Amino acid sequence: MKRPAVAALGGGHGLFASLEALRLVTDKITAIVTVADDGGSSGRLREEYDILPPGDLRMALAALCDNSQWGIAWRDALQHRFPGEGPLGGHALGNLLIAGLWDSLGDPIQGLDMVGRLLSARGRVLPMSLQPLRIDAKVRGADPADPDGVREVSGQVAVAQTPGTVLNLRLFPDPPQPCREAIDAVLDADWVILGPGSWFTSVMPHLLVPDLLDALVQTKAKRMLTLNVQMDTGETSGFSASDHLEVLAAHAPALHLDAILADPGVVGDDARAREALESSAAALGASVVYKPVADQESAGVHDTLRLATAYRDVMESAARAQARRRA
Repeated sequence: MKRPAVAALGGGHGLFASLEALRLVTDKITAIVTVADDGGSSGRLREEYDILPPGDLRMALAALCDNSQWGIAWRDALQHRFPGEGPLGGHALGNLLIAGLWDSLGDPIQGLDMVGRLLSARGRVLPMSLQPLRIDAKVRGADPADPDGVREVSGQVAVAQTPGTVLNLRLFPDPPQPCREAIDAVLDADWVILGPGSWFTSVMPHLLVPDLLDALVQTKAKRMLTLNVQMDTGETSGFSASDHLEVLAAHAPALHLDAILADPGVVGDDARAREALESSAAALGASVVYKPVADQESAGVHDTLRLATAYRDVMESAARAQARRRA
């Protein structure tokens, strides 16, 4: 199999896991990263300088670093976080470097490309939008005292931490300004991979950028969705694996998928849960591929080598099927 061009969409630790695995499969990777984070170091820099939140972009760059002494040294430097309660306390060095390059160059894409060259990154990192975005969500039961009440929750951190059930999302500004390079990467890809990651704050936001969603619908690439290895956690408390797919379908009804990659543990021995997941996948045009991708020692985490093997197997199987049809 030739090395495929892959566009990987997400944010935070989920995208980091996907990119670490993909770099073992191909060196033609474009990470397209959500830019709605408003917490921690990213939130502070965003508020003070009115810039894109750099944290998830930094993590994607670190995941793609070259596996050499040089690349690893710079990856570790990028991820270094200053201790203490002073002005630098809590800031990641990479966030400051990226913010400084943006300030001096006046071009976020050029700044990210410069950091990529510094790391000898095996791929490119792009924001999904050229504007810092805000996530707003309608949530049922956000106030524990009113479990049936629906109100709007604003901001990535607030949505991620809400005790209620997220009903729908929107982004502000609406519509967001897309990143043209990211759209081109989706249209030029052989594979587009969504997830894993926090469903409402890392995965779903990409579908709320109209031009990016249009590219996801129109691309000739195969589309794979990577499910988390744990359901019913955090902002998706109470959600089954099939619920995750139904939420995606509700927000992007025109989007067709080819494969849903799922660890068998997401349905376990529950025949009804398996049937529901496969039915929801079929409604999206996809088949479910069950592969053991969970880290056996760390709950809720993907194992890099297992995930890389799963990505390779799904891509090779699709390539063989395409070759048979051509023959």
